[in-house]
Order: sequence, then structure tokens, then C-alpha cells
Amino acid sequence: MARGGRLDIAAIERARVMPRALALLSAAPRTIAAIPAPRSPGGPHDYYSEGDYWWPDPANPGGPYVRRDGRSNPGKFDGHRDALIAFGRTVPMLAAAWRLSGDARFAAAAMRHLEAWFVDPATRMNPNLNHAQAIIGVNGGRAIGVIDTLQIVEVARAAQCFAEREAPGYAAIRPEVERWFAAYLDWLLTSPFGIEERDQKNNHGTCWLLQAASFAALLGRKQVLEDAETRLKTVVIPTQIEPDGRQPLELARTKPYAYALFNLDVLAATAWLLGEGELVRWKTQDSRSIAAAIDWMAPYIADKTAWPLPPDIEYRDGFPVRQPSLLFGGLAQDRGDWLALWQRLDADPTTAEVVRNFPVRQPVLWLADGNLDRLSGH
Repeated sequence: MARGGRLDIAAIERARVMPRALALLSAAPRTIAAIPAPRSPGGPHDYYSEGDYWWPDPANPGGPYVRRDGRSNPGKFDGHRDALIAFGRTVPMLAAAWRLSGDARFAAAAMRHLEAWFVDPATRMNPNLNHAQAIIGVNGGRAIGVIDTLQIVEVARAAQCFAEREAPGYAAIRPEVERWFAAYLDWLLTSPFGIEERDQKNNHGTCWLLQAASFAALLGRKQVLEDAETRLKTVVIPTQIEPDGRQPLELARTKPYAYALFNLDVLAATAWLLGEGELVRWKTQDSRSIAAAIDWMAPYIADKTAWPLPPDIEYRDGFPVRQPSLLFGGLAQDRGDWLALWQRLDADPTTAEVVRNFPVRQPVLWLADGNLDRLSGH
């Protein structure tokens, strides 16, 4: 599916998206309000999750949980996060199908989910993450939990697509949807948890930045977008990427391969949202750049057996998938090899942990009309 050496993105995505979106047309919305969280200190509309790597202490049964980095506890409460991930997969898929086809059924189905999560008082989620990634016996929520709403970055992209292209039915709920995102963005920017997460030096700080940028783009908050670009250039890239493209903070983890892929995807998506190819290519005076990080990682995406570091302690067979960093980097750098690699990887993984760490799933929500038309040969 190439024309003039470039991928036909629209055709690739149409073949992938349409059958999956058709299967979602009758899916009923299910929000956190329908999922009891017995250990939550909040109410039925308050999102709650528990830390992944925290386990009962064998030396102190019934006491505070203890950390086992990289080892996900299957007994943690995941009900709200699973629902949020499902929402973050469903609405963007429907939005992508609507953009590719113009079929109003896809827009109508997406509206039901948006209304349930953001508008209906009986089912909506409160716009904060005060009780995310709690540690049993230690606290009722942590700043680190802000990463959970990375799953709705593409919901904001979908809402922006609906607004800009006047999707049928969106005008009626747009004010409430944007009011929810405005309240959540303000919480992200001003709450102690939001500020603490912003200042994290690893993937958590990157994920905060992509969320702030995506929600601000939906709302037209120009100052937040300008601040995000400045932070990307002056804080995130200089502290997270080495001149040779390594990501030392991610490579030091017990799952270095997955963490390096995950952070790179979020970095590339942030750069693309804020400045498309220009920011992907942008480099510091000592040559630190997102493009360099993609260049360092791409050979190990193509051939994981060449990975020079210890293998991940969990889910080592789940990655790579269709990493969006390859798409954004390939477009920015005119790298046909990266685009071809992106095309042949799995775009719709089913392993829950892999899905959770693959939050940028719908390329057509990230490509402007000019890009999509040019790439598809229209």
C-alpha cells in the first residue's frame, strides 16, 4: 500500500479500523459508576486504582503492601482502569471510522460513550485522580496515578475531531464534554498530585505532558500548549534522552525494553501534537532529540533478539507492537524503513498489559488533513 515510496495511511487504517468499529456500534457504555471499588476512600463517581507493583508483605500479613518493581500484582483492583482503557479504545476507534467513512452511525455510537463518561450525572466520572494507584495500608491515592488518564488522550483527540468536523450529534454534548476536560486540565495543572507528576523525570513526567497538551489542544488553551513545548525542549528532552538516543531512566528499569518503547511513543506523540515533524527533529545543542531516540531504538524493534540489555522480567513476548514513534518519526525524517516497520507490526494487541502500555492507537486522529491526503495519494 505505497504510492511514490510513501505509505497509503488512509487505506491501511480503513482496512484495520472499519471492521473493528462495526463491532463496537452496539457496545453499551460502562463507566466507573457501575463498578464498585470496596477499598476506595472516594465515592461511586471517583476513579480508583491500586499500584501495579505493590504486594502483601509475607513478613507482615495484613500490614502495608511492599514494592516488587516490575512485578504486577494480579490481585490489585483494576475495575476502574479496565473500564477507562475500554473507553479509551472504543471512542477513538469509532472516531477514526467516522473520519475515514463519514458514516454517522460511528459518530452516534461514540456520542453515547462520551455522554455517559462526561455528561450524565448518574454515570459520569469526577474530573480528578485523587485516588489513583493507591497502596493498600499506606495511602488512598498517589500522584503517580495521574498516568492512568493517559488512556483518554485519544478520547480528547476524538472529541477534537468531532468538533472540528462538526460530527452529527456532537454539538448537543460538546459544552459538557469540554467542561469536563477543562476541569480535569485545571486539576492536572494546579493540584498537588498534578504538579508532583509533572515534575517526575521519567515516563511519568512525559505522560503528564502529553495529557496536558492533548487536553489543551481540545480546549484551545494556547498558553498551556506554549508552556508544554517549552517544557519538552528545556526539561524533558534534555533530561530523558542522551545524545546517542538512549533513554537511561527507562533502560534502568526491570522492563527496559517495554519502558523504552512506551516513553518513546509518548515523547513522539507529544512532539507531533505540538509541532509535528519539526519537534520530532528538534535537537538540543548537544544533539539530544526524539529522532535520535527513535534511531537508537528502531533496530531493536526490527530485531528484538539484538537487544543489548537484560530482557524484561514480564511480558517480554508482548512487544513490539505498531509503535507510533515509528510512524511519527518516519514522517518527520522521511524514513521509509521506519514506516515499513511500523506497517508490519501488530496494530491491535490483545494482552491487557500490552494494551495498557500502547495508548496511541489511532493514527488518523493525529494526522492533519493535508498529511493524510498527501500520504494517501488523494
